[in-house]
Amino acid sequence: MNRQELIQAVRDHAIRNYETGGWDEIVECLSDDDIADLIGECHTVSGAIAKAAKYADQCGETRDSIESTIW
Repeated sequence: MNRQELIQAVRDHAIRNYETGGWDEIVECLSDDDIADLIGECHTVSGAIAKAAKYADQCGETRDSIESTIW
């Protein structure tokens, strides 16, 4: 699978999971170049999504933490 296909697979997964965790951050804030940097040298869709999931989870946790302090 080529690099652009992996990036698109991550973006498609992020769109499908937009309301979950921090996947919306990937959809709204990351360019294709950012996603490429995020997934590093992954060669499989599952590996690329797993790397992106770490970022999405961190974004979601940070948002939840911030939101918990304003209520």
